[in-house]
Amino acid sequence: MEELAEGVSNLNLVDSQKKNRIQVSNTKKPLFFYVNLSKRYMQQYNEVELSALGMAISTVVSIAEILKNNGLATEKKIMTSTVDVKEDMRGRPVQKAKIEIVLGKTVNFDELMLAGQKDGNNIQEQS
Repeated sequence: MEELAEGVSNLNLVDSQKKNRIQVSNTKKPLFFYVNLSKRYMQQYNEVELSALGMAISTVVSIAEILKNNGLATEKKIMTSTVDVKEDMRGRPVQKAKIEIVLGKTVNFDELMLAGQKDGNNIQEQS
């Protein structure tokens, strides 16, 4: 019985820290850093979960739209909610908007990625 309880608690730890989740900030990294990271995650895990709070929500939406418009991703799920975040000095909880977008690979994702890599090599050779 203890083994079962231990297994369930380990499962919860794995679930709470998803390997294919990217928590986006609109101040730390440029937009295309997240676009390229999302492509890598989709290559590795077949889907990526983009997550953001507050002002970074527009960045997540832009990343998702870039990937969709380039034919690399399809929307699987979009979730919105509000979360309580503690204010820095006063310690008062402030509600912030949160978005989570799950994107999956398109059927021709691998072909498009291969074509993009070949184009990148051709540009480097011409320089």
